[in-house]
Amino acid sequence: MPKTPDPRTPMNAPAAPDATALNPAIVAKAAEWMARLWSEDARAEDKAACAQWRAAHPDHERAWQELQIFEDKLDGLPPELAHHVLREPADQAWQKRTTLRRLFGLAIVAGGAASLLHSTDTWQLGTADYATATGEIREIWLADGTSIVLATATRIDVRFDAQERRIVLHAGEILITTAPDPASVHRPFRVHGRHGRIEALGTRFSVRQDESASQVAVFEGAVELRSRRIPDLAIRISAGEGSHYSATRIAPLTPVQESAAAWRNGVLLAENMRVADFVAELARYRPGLLRCDPAVAELRVSGVFSLRDTDRALQNLALALPLVPVYRTRYWVTLQAS
Repeated sequence: MPKTPDPRTPMNAPAAPDATALNPAIVAKAAEWMARLWSEDARAEDKAACAQWRAAHPDHERAWQELQIFEDKLDGLPPELAHHVLREPADQAWQKRTTLRRLFGLAIVAGGAASLLHSTDTWQLGTADYATATGEIREIWLADGTSIVLATATRIDVRFDAQERRIVLHAGEILITTAPDPASVHRPFRVHGRHGRIEALGTRFSVRQDESASQVAVFEGAVELRSRRIPDLAIRISAGEGSHYSATRIAPLTPVQESAAAWRNGVLLAENMRVADFVAELARYRPGLLRCDPAVAELRVSGVFSLRDTDRALQNLALALPLVPVYRTRYWVTLQAS
């Protein structure tokens, strides 16, 4: 019997080439759009913006249709099997989000979907031990009493064993306040990331990981930093100091202030900050695209701005400087001269 065509696909659409040719970044964006539309607060403007993105390039629509096929497979599962796939550990409340449960189920049920979703932020958000969504700030407590505050879009795994207490930072930023090891045999507390390893020496410190480099800031105690490709070189960083580092280089130490951890309280403390830098930092805490016109990029701003309500932060910025936020959609905002 001929297969009934999918009503979501135009009848004259050309046959899609092998899905492996899709750019992973496009698949990631398609997953983000699907997650956004699955959320309880999705609006009509979100649907319109998604439709605009899908129409912008054939590959956008291809990626969307691939994920849509996986969703259909999940929806067709027997209830008892779907429940098994989507069950959530009781001690991980973040998995209760419907969006993440469905994406997690899609990847498992579809088989081939894993290769498409595994590299996306949405997939990794659902599979990390602890994670935060864009704009979310969350504190967790580990079994040894250590406190970790996760900034926006952060993913970590916790690996405690008889030899060490290890935190694997996959993306984002964390603020750690270590506790004494309750084990009878001392286990060092270490943070492993893309660019190196940090060992805490009884301390409070933050680590932020970006694509090309990471940065550490120490507020109490000290840490020992080793870059990934030069593991024999250890740099001690004491309270009030910080450093940027990559897999092959550790930059000279620079002073850091307590204000560098202000994000923990949901605020961005700007001190004579370029608008371009302000926008880059605020953009980490809101979905979509936030940018500024070059005409206002070099303006300077000082003040305290909310990271939990980024629209309010933009409004307050417009009150302080001669600029205005122009909203093309909820997820596409440009700061321009007023």
